[in-house]
Amino acid sequence: MGAGGVRRWWLYRPPDAKFGERLPLMVMLHGCRQNANLFATSTRMNAVAARERFLVLYPEQERSSNAQGCWNWFDTSSGRAYGEAASIMNAIDQVCMLYSADRDRIAVAGLSAGASMAALLAIRQPRRFKAVIMHSGIPPGTAHSALSAVSAMHGGRNTRSLPTGPASTGEVLPPLLVIHGQEDTLVAPSNGLAAVQVWAEEAGAQGVVQRTVQRGKRHATLVTDFKRRGSTAATLVEVATLGHAWSGGAAGEAYSDDQGPDASRMAWRFARRQFEEAIIAR
Repeated sequence: MGAGGVRRWWLYRPPDAKFGERLPLMVMLHGCRQNANLFATSTRMNAVAARERFLVLYPEQERSSNAQGCWNWFDTSSGRAYGEAASIMNAIDQVCMLYSADRDRIAVAGLSAGASMAALLAIRQPRRFKAVIMHSGIPPGTAHSALSAVSAMHGGRNTRSLPTGPASTGEVLPPLLVIHGQEDTLVAPSNGLAAVQVWAEEAGAQGVVQRTVQRGKRHATLVTDFKRRGSTAATLVEVATLGHAWSGGAAGEAYSDDQGPDASRMAWRFARRQFEEAIIAR
């Protein structure tokens, strides 16, 4: 229970998890017309968690808050977005307390509206997350109403700055991974580029390194890294021929493309790298 009301959530624990064992936590935020169960099925993140041994938290948006099941990430003027963000943080705190999730190893990922909410969480609570992963989303600050969110989806709005950016408080944003399909007709690919650019600007990253990656017969990707003093502040993975779908997801599921590179594995590898770097820096 929080300012945004009650939110149901589901938690996946690896079958060999021991009582009191401090495991990393991946928070997964579903997109519109999805729920926690459908998102878990389509992304197959639980299979990655079982192999790599981490917890996965799936908060769920209430249909009473949004008829399509979308997170209201854009509704900052009324405070609804911040209330929903607070309810997700409450769920994270409960998992940390009840299931011994490691508070120093938390990452948040999302698809579409869930991606935008994931970024908003990281902006508001940068110390709580070591990594944030946006798949097919719109950077916060681009829209402030349902109407402007629709315009942003089609690439009709510019992202000038992040809302309540940490730079003003001296805090540092966690590294960002953006995955976006080049054939996405629902959320324009320009939003993916806008997200990494504004994130990199906030972090003071300037160096850009590009590479093309092709694994077997899966869709090819163009990967762009934004560097700051040798460290990656933001990474953009543009997936060729991918529409508005979780790359490498389960076949036959909505908003899922099994022919793309595995976004769940990419998300975990990105998060794990940040966890390891944080440990070295201690």
